[in-house]
Amino acid sequence: MHDTKERLSLLWLFALLNYLYADVIALWAILGTPPADTPHLGQLVLAGSAVLMEIPIAMILASRLLPFRANRLANIIAGSIVTLVNGFLTFIPPLVGWGRPPALPEYLFFATIETVATVAIVWQAWTWSEAKLAVSSERAVGQLDSAITSASLPDRPPAAGVVSH
Repeated sequence: MHDTKERLSLLWLFALLNYLYADVIALWAILGTPPADTPHLGQLVLAGSAVLMEIPIAMILASRLLPFRANRLANIIAGSIVTLVNGFLTFIPPLVGWGRPPALPEYLFFATIETVATVAIVWQAWTWSEAKLAVSSERAVGQLDSAITSASLPDRPPAAGVVSH
């Protein structure tokens, strides 16, 4: 996997799956608590959560479709946003004593993986250069050329069931 677009897209998918799994685990933990202890999330908090979850969802597609400069910038910005928000919401409250942390051990585990994944996304995008883009494009074109050449060789016997004229 040498294509940076592919690598970035897969890292976003990896981060997204970790976010989703952590949220499913947290929901199960909330459902297992008595109703009096169940936190109430307002509509604004839920809307903010939806926007934050849409970032990695959209970046899976954007990492594949955007041209180089827009792709690089979008990955740096989106990766930085989700890294800072995730890091702040997960690690800062317990450190400074702001209320009860959402720090179920499994949530901290996933939050650490998510943070590492999004830092890797930012680093990958930050170090991505047009020279790397040109090399991966040449490699892809070379593979396509060799596939076309090998498929059109006249001395190859026809495939089974193919009648040649």
